[in-house]
Amino acid sequence: MRYVKISKANTYKFLERLKAKGTLYAPTKISEKFYDFREVNDVKAVQFDYNRTIRPPRRFFYPARETMFTFDTTKVELYENVPEDETIILFGVHSCDIVGLRIVDSEFIDENPDPYYKKRRESGIIIGLSCLPDEYCFCNVRRVDFVDAGFDLFFHELPDGFLVRVGTVTGHKLIDPNMDIFGEITQEDVDYMTAFNEKRGEMFPIQGNWDDLRYFLELRRDHPMYARESEKCLGCGNCTLTCPTCRCYDVKDIPSIDGMTGERVRVWDSCQFRSHGLVAGPHNFRPTKESRFENRYMCKNAYNKDTTTAYCVGCGRCTYFCPADINFRKNLMEIGGYKEAV
Repeated sequence: MRYVKISKANTYKFLERLKAKGTLYAPTKISEKFYDFREVNDVKAVQFDYNRTIRPPRRFFYPARETMFTFDTTKVELYENVPEDETIILFGVHSCDIVGLRIVDSEFIDENPDPYYKKRRESGIIIGLSCLPDEYCFCNVRRVDFVDAGFDLFFHELPDGFLVRVGTVTGHKLIDPNMDIFGEITQEDVDYMTAFNEKRGEMFPIQGNWDDLRYFLELRRDHPMYARESEKCLGCGNCTLTCPTCRCYDVKDIPSIDGMTGERVRVWDSCQFRSHGLVAGPHNFRPTKESRFENRYMCKNAYNKDTTTAYCVGCGRCTYFCPADINFRKNLMEIGGYKEAV
């Protein structure tokens, strides 16, 4: 892997140059507490010190609502709505969200790839950014606090700038024309990165490894936590809509007022909605709020063979943005028998 260094001032220059290569999105402060990936107009508005965005990066490649095709019943024809040729550049993506994108890749790009997702993803550029955890983070026990795949460039904080890891051929092509603003790393930079990672590791509220959690969940499906915590749940779906790895959707055919034409639309769905489990009959294979609540815990903690991690990446969004104050991490700790770090 290739390593280079860039100063903070030159980082702004680099971001300005990236805007010429595509549409640049980066973390932006949108309120006193919240951040979101927004299109960059002023590079000085980019936030380097943030914990999580309110919406996950998957939305850029898997939109919350998209028209798949339009149709004409009189001509018996359909017209596929192919995504536009657009280079999407995401700067400032944390490790957990990079693994989240890899997990969504494993679901949408396989032996039967989703053409809409695949086209957007292949034209995307991912630039990672190091971070420090807060009380909601537990990506360390999910083994995704450091990534070695899924990014084109990764920026690690230094006192006077960033140490940059180059992860792909695309990453090299971003660096090579801009060597006037990049330089060589020093031993001092390596030592700082080592110390930073040690400090970061100690800051997580829990330590250890949760690889065995999915087995405890299977063995303790009658755990009283489900009944107790599902009573608080509003069924709003915030936990799934903010999750970086959720991929459930619904497909609807919407006719035009003339009754002859229309469109097929794909929209995000949530396993926490009662309608999610509703099928013909009418039969609902998850009729109760508790059954839907339990399903999410089982799904998020299942094993993803492509990343060799759980589907939950420990970003903390579901807890941070839950209006009912349901603490996903603490509930998992209760079932798994894990303890807070001393």
